[in-house]
Amino acid sequence: MVTPALVLMTDFGLKDGAVSAMKGVAYETAPNLLVSDLTHEVPPYNIWEASFRLVQTYKYWPKGTVFVTVIDPGVGSERHSIVMRSKSGHYFVGPDNGLYTLVADQDGVDEVRIIDESKQRLKGSADSYTFHGRDLYVYVGARLASGQLKFEDSGESAGQKLTKIPYQKAVAEKGELRVPTGKPLLYFNSLLNLSLALNQGDFAKANKIGSGPTWTLAISAPK
Repeated sequence: MVTPALVLMTDFGLKDGAVSAMKGVAYETAPNLLVSDLTHEVPPYNIWEASFRLVQTYKYWPKGTVFVTVIDPGVGSERHSIVMRSKSGHYFVGPDNGLYTLVADQDGVDEVRIIDESKQRLKGSADSYTFHGRDLYVYVGARLASGQLKFEDSGESAGQKLTKIPYQKAVAEKGELRVPTGKPLLYFNSLLNLSLALNQGDFAKANKIGSGPTWTLAISAPK
């Protein structure tokens, strides 16, 4: 029998007990779960980078794996909490704020359920509004992964409706070039996305840039 898997991704970091509290809820809910970490070092509130880290990873986990993702600048607001099932049979639990944009585009959405927060949250957490990662998402995720909760019972169906971050896909023509060490380049990475890099260096660090869905590149030919 395959051990159920629950994979966590947050922007909490590991300096305090937030991630540990989430894992405690998971193990208390389903002691036999395999709980793993995708990353907890997503830059605070950076939904786009979180979406990229997720699409970079999910397909290497078995069908049925549940990903709990907590990058949630809208916590405490009226944004929906959802469970998304992808066409590949992976599950994603978190806020409907664009986190699943790239997974949805790459794999397709099978169905989305809006979590009934009044019924599905951790017992005794009704007065807590700012830690949905602990009180709602990991609790739902652990029950889903362990078979205690059916996807269809998690909440009302939203069909395939999902909040997405708009972005433009890069298009490149054929061609190749040898790039000297330390020089910048454009290339297709392991996810077949167009990337900026320094040969044997760190492009982002060298140019003091972050991440996001909208970029303007100015490319000029040498004279």
